[in-house]
Amino acid sequence: MRINGSSPQSSMSKMATPIVEEKVDQNMKVRTGMVMVSDGKSKPEPMRLHLSMEMITLQKQETTTPTSYCNDSSNSLPGNSHLPIESKERMVQITREKVGGLGLSIKGGAEHKLPILISRIYPGQAADQCGNLFVGDAIIKVNGEYITACPHDDAVNILRNAGDLVVLTVKHYRAATPFLQKQLSRDTPESEKDNDITCAELKLDECFQSATRNSLQNNSSRGSMCSESGESRWVDVVSVPLMMAYVTRYMYGTDKLRSNAFEVRGINGTTTGVIHCDDLAILSQWLKYLSDNVIGLTSLQMKLYNRSFSVGDRIEYMGWVAEGVISNNITWQTYKPRFFVLKGTEVMLFDNPPLNVSGLSKSNVAYKVYQTMFRIVKESETVDSRQHCFLLQSSGYEPRYLSVETRQELLRIENSWNAAIVTSVIKLGRKTFAVSHQGKSGGLTLDWQSGFALTEGSDATIIWQYKFSQLRGSSDDSKSKLKLHFQDNETRAIETRELECQVLQSLLFCMHAFLTAKVASVDPSFLSSIQQA
Repeated sequence: MRINGSSPQSSMSKMATPIVEEKVDQNMKVRTGMVMVSDGKSKPEPMRLHLSMEMITLQKQETTTPTSYCNDSSNSLPGNSHLPIESKERMVQITREKVGGLGLSIKGGAEHKLPILISRIYPGQAADQCGNLFVGDAIIKVNGEYITACPHDDAVNILRNAGDLVVLTVKHYRAATPFLQKQLSRDTPESEKDNDITCAELKLDECFQSATRNSLQNNSSRGSMCSESGESRWVDVVSVPLMMAYVTRYMYGTDKLRSNAFEVRGINGTTTGVIHCDDLAILSQWLKYLSDNVIGLTSLQMKLYNRSFSVGDRIEYMGWVAEGVISNNITWQTYKPRFFVLKGTEVMLFDNPPLNVSGLSKSNVAYKVYQTMFRIVKESETVDSRQHCFLLQSSGYEPRYLSVETRQELLRIENSWNAAIVTSVIKLGRKTFAVSHQGKSGGLTLDWQSGFALTEGSDATIIWQYKFSQLRGSSDDSKSKLKLHFQDNETRAIETRELECQVLQSLLFCMHAFLTAKVASVDPSFLSSIQQA
């Protein structure tokens, strides 16, 4: 890429430059700008920040010697214009068409000890129209599920049954392109024989063997674009995928907020390092663009996961939080990133985001939403310098002190929590707790439809019953005794019912969930959105 205008030295003399926006296609924008980057210890150095929908990339400028790309004539073929950087994973979204499907063909497979490679992109069809897929792309994931170990036929079936909205994770291999192009020039339909021949050619080719062993090294040795002698271009230093990425301004593990910097950590373990911007307006812009992209990608992943679940089990929220870890040996808290998920009747915390549907069953912490209290911590109650904090307390467990980066994110969690409460209570329907009333054993039932009911005896005879709307207050001794104050609908008198319950906290939390759900469902449009979304 040729740099127009100021020289590299003058453009890098500033800590941050205005963000330049480039519209790649109708749905995709790329933003670039100069920043300073460090590892948090050494002196920052200038780099260019390149932000796409799926990736944040930091680039350095270097002078190249004349290079050429093998078989450049391939660039004129469908699916081969503006070839991507080799060794770099990309996420591409395709909308399946009724006629033509995804509009691509594949070669390779586990039985050939080769990746699943896109061998043909049909002009004017879905893959071609999206503009981000190329002959020579290896398909690594389909809708978040790895297919790298799949035989050819299995990969074909997975692609055919992936739904109307398909997200592919791909990686380009230029060395494979010349062999795949042979299929494009054949007039006969593709067959398994063609697949075997192509795979055999690929396996014998030394260039492709080198590419599959070390695509990054292969990329630097073969070159990626034709360039003039001495031309300057931007070279990728590190790329971090934004799907479920962790964006933070805090110094890792502390409550210390950086005044003019942030970092991005990817789910694959990569990190941008500390990105500095002296201009706070530009810093805010970068954070907004990053957050919007991360939220958009994570929401897409939620929708893909939710295809596997019924309404009552769907995911309401996914995102990163920081959990305060209190140690008796020090007077301050350290913080650990946690991936926070609200799904069905459960709230879950993960050390690492779940990468597929099965991963959602492997949380480090899981509480029932209807037996857990959610409370936003007031600024006067925060334990240190971290803002936007909230507490989770489930019956029988120590409270968890959590925080997020912005007020907007805290409100997103609160709204999602209220939606999860309604969903979980409706799914639960009713819950009965063993209690004693006036010296007799019984059961206190909370019912979504009818309210409170006390039953006694083997035949569960109803002793008294009230609607949720009749509750006027409650009090307890924090141990086992509970008083419920109800108003009689006819006399308007207050009637107090005294109970004892050995799991009082669990009863109180569940009662709070039912009451919260009832309040939320007073708004018909809110309840309708919960049931239909």
